[in-house]
Amino acid sequence: MKFASLPDRRADLDPHGLAVSDGRQSLTNTQLLHRVRAAAHQLRGLGIGPGDVVALKLTNRVEFVLLLFGAWRLGATVTPVNPGMTDVEVVRQLKDSGARLLVVEDGPAIVVKGVATLAVGHLHEEATLPDQAAHLDSSALALLIYTSGTTGVPKGVMLDHANIDAMVEMGRQALELGPSDRCLLILPLFHVNGIVVSILTPLLAGASVVIAGRFDPRSFFDLVEQERPTFFSAVPTIYSMLAALPDDVRPDTSSLRYAVCGAAPASAELLTRFEARYGFPLVEGYGLSEGTCGSTINPVTGPRRAGTVGRPFPGQEIRIVDADGNDVPPGTDGEVLIRGANVMRGYLGRPDETARVVVDGWLHTGDVGHLDAEGYLVLVGRSKDMIIRGGENIYPKEIEDVLVGDPSVQEAAVIGVPDEKWGEVVVAYVQPRPGLTVDPTALGARCARSLTGYKRPTSFVVVDAIAKNAVGKIDKASLRAAHAAAAAGS
Repeated sequence: MKFASLPDRRADLDPHGLAVSDGRQSLTNTQLLHRVRAAAHQLRGLGIGPGDVVALKLTNRVEFVLLLFGAWRLGATVTPVNPGMTDVEVVRQLKDSGARLLVVEDGPAIVVKGVATLAVGHLHEEATLPDQAAHLDSSALALLIYTSGTTGVPKGVMLDHANIDAMVEMGRQALELGPSDRCLLILPLFHVNGIVVSILTPLLAGASVVIAGRFDPRSFFDLVEQERPTFFSAVPTIYSMLAALPDDVRPDTSSLRYAVCGAAPASAELLTRFEARYGFPLVEGYGLSEGTCGSTINPVTGPRRAGTVGRPFPGQEIRIVDADGNDVPPGTDGEVLIRGANVMRGYLGRPDETARVVVDGWLHTGDVGHLDAEGYLVLVGRSKDMIIRGGENIYPKEIEDVLVGDPSVQEAAVIGVPDEKWGEVVVAYVQPRPGLTVDPTALGARCARSLTGYKRPTSFVVVDAIAKNAVGKIDKASLRAAHAAAAAGS
């Protein structure tokens, strides 16, 4: 499927069917095509053409979708910009991506030499130029996604239309989507998950999309009851917040077939507790921007295995290798490698880093895990998050799973901190569930029951909220920096 022409196809097949809506407006397929054409004409009038980069610094709204398809119609590339970033960070992304146009919310805009600015409120609703056929080129760059930068300066992940086409078709098959489905988008559209899983995949399947604004656990289920989605995608933090709602919150979730859980590993305890309370399954998956979003997922209708992130998407392969690049047997931990048509073209302007990460078509993820006997992937942590205490490798997720099994703990994050004797020791940050109090002594006893001595945290830090990055993942780099600063201060 050529996504530059997807609005045309939907308008031909079902002119009056619902396409996309948000709290401001609702568009049928015909109206979507009309507005995409208008956006493309306006972009063309601003000098945008094949190969140009359009930066979208927008909150979740219909106009993001219009500009996405409008840019692709011209053969241009879109780079989403997190609206919460500082001006310094935005300028860095604009310069690195070579953006020619920045689309912003109404209000003051950043001035960058060579970059034009368009306020989204000035987006045309009617075409002022004759229509032209959609630019169709599978090798053209479609998305330039900047990694969250937890290991350094963010890098631009280059995804071409062939990557997008492959990933979305894989997702359509794996999620078993069709025209009767309705997706509720709650993740930010500056992240590849929001774009691919919650916009492109349902639209390809003939389904409709409802775009929500900023996630609020107090009003989320009101939105579910009002819009009647059949699925949505979110991160473990969101499910943890929903699971912590007061016991008297008993929403009507009968429209939901399932929800997708990704972006970070979730504990089996959270998945089980959530499903028991709300009555619809959480389908856990795994992927990364360099793989155009998703690489494994638990079956929607087949056997799901809590504690795993499922099996490979159709058309993808997974290998687990040791430090020398040799395949290891099932049950043995190693680095997770991915191969498929979804693997990125590379990092923009970083050929050496690309060559280190993509070797002979295999994407080296830096994630550590193993395959079980049936081919389900079990993640044990990021190689960069691995703690080495006295020569013993410790993967934080194993400890975090023990901690979140305590009824008083909503979230946990385990980091390694420098130690003169051991090199590193384990420190756990824990966030209490609303209305409850965490007892560090009890957590210590719990760890003593479940973990070998060297894996047990040497201290527990109770916090009101655990630091997150822009896409909702626990920000361990920030935790390590804050912990070091506190230690230095004391």
